[in-house]
Amino acid sequence: MTKITVAELAAESVELLPGRETLFGDFNVAGIVATNMSAAANVLTICSQANSAAVQTVWVNQR
Repeated sequence: MTKITVAELAAESVELLPGRETLFGDFNVAGIVATNMSAAANVLTICSQANSAAVQTVWVNQR
């Protein structure tokens, strides 16, 4: 890694980027997919219980 001097740092300049709407248009798209799965079975039993754990997944793709 190269160190820079104070003079080099003072000589740096910045330029503002155009606004986001100028770069990409005035729209925002987000594709969202969500799934929720759970299963339990309690078949032909008396005085018993069935437990189920749910798994939820969410995918978001934003452009």
